[in-house]
Amino acid sequence: MTKADFYHIASRTLHDQWLYACRLIEQKILPRKLNVLVQLDSRENAEAFDKLLWEFRPDAFVPHALLNAEDAPADCPVSIGWQDDPGHHHDVMINLSHEVPVFFSRFQRFVEILIEEDAVLTRSREHLKFLKDRGYPWNYHDMRMR
Repeated sequence: MTKADFYHIASRTLHDQWLYACRLIEQKILPRKLNVLVQLDSRENAEAFDKLLWEFRPDAFVPHALLNAEDAPADCPVSIGWQDDPGHHHDVMINLSHEVPVFFSRFQRFVEILIEEDAVLTRSREHLKFLKDRGYPWNYHDMRMR
């Protein structure tokens, strides 16, 4: 069964939310040899996140590709998508989109990053309620004081 993790950070900007996702991928997900899908709302956002993964830290290397890109290796550990199909198997989904994707239950872990912005908090509360009502286990990580 999919387990959900909600990380609440002190920031108010979507840029900081995305930066946190980059660090989470680099420091927590890739060292565990897990594959991740970062789900966004549009191709434009996916391309912007793709660029951020190259630039977020000058000495970082996070192998990644847009989901289903022609030049994406089949075993790429980080895929970035916006489509309604997650493609090949992934262990973790980081959801940076506005909805809980219909295919979320195909993942071992479902991750959302909350920021101090009313619309994001409201959406994440709705997403948590959706998961709780269906019996999915979840954890809340308050990262604001760290």
